[in-house]
Amino acid sequence: MKIIEALKSIKDLQRKSDDIIGKIAEHCADLDCEASVYPDQKRQVQEWLQSHSDIVKQILHLRTSIQRTNLATKVSIELGGKHVEKSIAEWIHRRKDLAKMEELAWKKLTEKGLNNEYKTNLTPKSPDTIVKRRLYFDASERDQKIELFRAEPSKIDSTLEVINAVTDLMEK
Repeated sequence: MKIIEALKSIKDLQRKSDDIIGKIAEHCADLDCEASVYPDQKRQVQEWLQSHSDIVKQILHLRTSIQRTNLATKVSIELGGKHVEKSIAEWIHRRKDLAKMEELAWKKLTEKGLNNEYKTNLTPKSPDTIVKRRLYFDASERDQKIELFRAEPSKIDSTLEVINAVTDLMEK
């Protein structure tokens, strides 16, 4: 089974789980003056509970197999002209929020609205002094990094779509 098949199977199992939970909720009790919907309604509810338990076990098995696969499978993605290799799990974390965190840090490198230079009096009695702005970063590098981290999630998405379609799920 491929990763993508397992992901779709989990989604289908979750839908089946919801359906069974609905049936359990609807048929778990009634009044003795009502006709039962099923010949042996108690047995039917027990069967649904067992079926639901089996579905939960299947979901757990698929999720842990996906995690095992994601941790063990290395993927190379080209970022900024360099090939970077990480596990699928690491790329997922980069995609989820870590690339954005890096982008935000680089975006904080600003000129803070300071003029390149201006005149000021350091003390009320001192003559005018020319004060120049100092930057403690390379603006060109900042712009490149911001673009790199902004583009990273879509590169991860497109690469992992392919990887999920061709990578076999690792069983225990």
